[in-house]
Amino acid sequence: MDSELQIALVGLGVAAVVGIVAYNKWQERKHSRHAEKTFRRDTHDVLLDPSPAGKRPKDRREPILNGDDERESASAIAEAAPAAPVAMPGQASGRHKTPGIPESLDARVDCAILIESIEALEVPRLWPVQHEQLQGLDKAIRWFGFDDRENVWRALDAHSAGAYHWFCASMQMVDRRGAISEQQFQQFSDAVQLVADQFLAVPANVPVRANALASASEVDSFCASVDIQVGINIVTDGEAFQGTKIRALAEAGGLSLGDDGAFHALDDDGRTLFTLSNLEPSLFAATEMRNLSTHGLTLLLDVPLVSDGVGSFDRMMRQAKQMADTLHGVVVDDNRSPIGPEAAQLIRNQIRQFQAEMANRKMPAGGPLSIRLFSA
Repeated sequence: MDSELQIALVGLGVAAVVGIVAYNKWQERKHSRHAEKTFRRDTHDVLLDPSPAGKRPKDRREPILNGDDERESASAIAEAAPAAPVAMPGQASGRHKTPGIPESLDARVDCAILIESIEALEVPRLWPVQHEQLQGLDKAIRWFGFDDRENVWRALDAHSAGAYHWFCASMQMVDRRGAISEQQFQQFSDAVQLVADQFLAVPANVPVRANALASASEVDSFCASVDIQVGINIVTDGEAFQGTKIRALAEAGGLSLGDDGAFHALDDDGRTLFTLSNLEPSLFAATEMRNLSTHGLTLLLDVPLVSDGVGSFDRMMRQAKQMADTLHGVVVDDNRSPIGPEAAQLIRNQIRQFQAEMANRKMPAGGPLSIRLFSA
């Protein structure tokens, strides 16, 4: 009897334990399924399960800044955002983006190629290499180095020192001889590539050949239309003009004899306004003026190279008249026709027109760009 009772109690105990374990397992599975449903409902992986096309997530609203709210929100954003680093004097800027071309260049006229060197490249190492590769090109070549500390381009030459990460090689595509050819463009771009290769540097931007050539051709056509020189002559009405008198009158008018064999009228910056030269083939030279004689003189004004064309022309006319009166000559044009007030006014009007056209094209007469374009 006791044995049967003990067996029965043991059986009930085992059943109770099994029931508890089964209940716990059921509860565990129930909570697990609930948690899984909750996770799937509250989270959304846009990569694994994108929203159907045309539907947007609910409750998505962009902030609207208006009035005082805008100022307060902007202030809060500014306070929350980390401050941008500021380059202190004497420190590198840390910039990694490509700098623009130097301000002294003009994309219409200059074919500029930027070069990035991972390690700072010293100019004395660069210079002989670029000279070797670029020799043979008959257009003006200029080099610049980008100063990271000052955030400016530095013009370079054979005497420059320093080291730079960014360089700019530039070829002027237009001058008084005309525009570059396709062959010249290719020669320049290939040469710059070879220079970069020797220093494990990388050209960052090479202008599109077709665009560069088209721009050069368009600028060259315009320059040809305004490339005007105004010349007036003083011719003898009898005896030849003596060199000593010519020199005295020229110097009295503020002209100085240049190495090119002509007298130059200069502005306050030392730039030529007009020239006085011999109408005959021989040049003026300081050592020869005492023995020189001629039957004519020429005064020449290069319209694109002077900022005040009309003012320079008027000064040139005064110089011509004074010399003609003293030398007993006559002021005439190239056809030997006398230049009177009406002809002089016509010339003034033409000068104004040409220089206005240049100003409208953002290449004002006498400015840095025009001086580069119209210098021989």
